Amino acid sequence: MKTDLSALKFNQLTVVAVTALAVLTRQPWLAALLGLAMLAGAVWPQRSPMKWLYRTVGQPLGLKPEIVEESPEAHHFAQGVGGVFLLASALAAFAGAGVLSAVLGVSVIALALLNLTARICVGCLMYFQYRMLRFRLNR
Repeated sequence: MKTDLSALKFNQLTVVAVTALAVLTRQPWLAALLGLAMLAGAVWPQRSPMKWLYRTVGQPLGLKPEIVEESPEAHHFAQGVGGVFLLASALAAFAGAGVLSAVLGVSVIALALLNLTARICVGCLMYFQYRMLRFRLNR
């Protein structure tokens, strides 16, 4: 299977920018919208709103695909985890828990930046641990 590293980087930049905007302007609907888009992409990768955004914005800006032989499953899982965190951030804000909302949003920003700058995908590590646990339990 193949993965486009340029698309991953574009998605991470988008997550950082939109989440920072949501947290700084206290607009939880932005976090909710991005969280839903990320979850949709994790569940239906071929119809991902994030993939559509990359194709309609990123590629016209000159980003070239950087295809590598790597399964995208771990990245889809990580995207789903990020989406859940953003939805939880939005729900916390709507419930009046502004500090919790900000902490969840900043966590997503920090993890996206870690992946973007150091290529450490914490969600991917969670996915591999989950797969190892399933393997051990099924033996």
